[in-house]
Amino acid sequence: MTANESGAEKRVVTQLDFTSKTAKRVAWEAWEFSVAGPYQVRVTNAAYGVEKSAHSYVVGIEQWDGLPVPAECECPADVHREPDCKHKVALATVGGRAVLDAATSHEPTSPASSSDGTAGRTTAADVLQTDGGVVAEDFTENENTRCLGGTEWCPGPDAEALPCFSCYRGDDR
Repeated sequence: MTANESGAEKRVVTQLDFTSKTAKRVAWEAWEFSVAGPYQVRVTNAAYGVEKSAHSYVVGIEQWDGLPVPAECECPADVHREPDCKHKVALATVGGRAVLDAATSHEPTSPASSSDGTAGRTTAADVLQTDGGVVAEDFTENENTRCLGGTEWCPGPDAEALPCFSCYRGDDR
């Protein structure tokens, strides 16, 4: 682990109140950081491996004298105890100024308004169109198509579009 020697990192850490036990745990454990929103960083204790999602908390950041400082965490230790938690200390020391600055300069994109409440959501159709795929049109059955599986969206076994699994296999049940 490299030591942060710049004055900014030292000033951020001096704003926090933590024990030597917390400092040791921060040094021993593995950390992941992602910007969760403006002035918010998700801090994940990756030392838990496959269970790390249960050890992931959002840390709020405040500006103190022009310096971004971890101010609050949603973890039980920070909510119910007086000294600062390991997530805030990890953000200040391991994540450092780069992560703090990224969270304070984060500007979310404002989704276009939608009357059906789907604004800002990405659908499979959106991904297909972005990837150059084609969104299937609603299928209307005519006398030349026959779905072997009985699904209303399937164009039948002889169509050019992708059929249902029963038509693909050729089940004639």
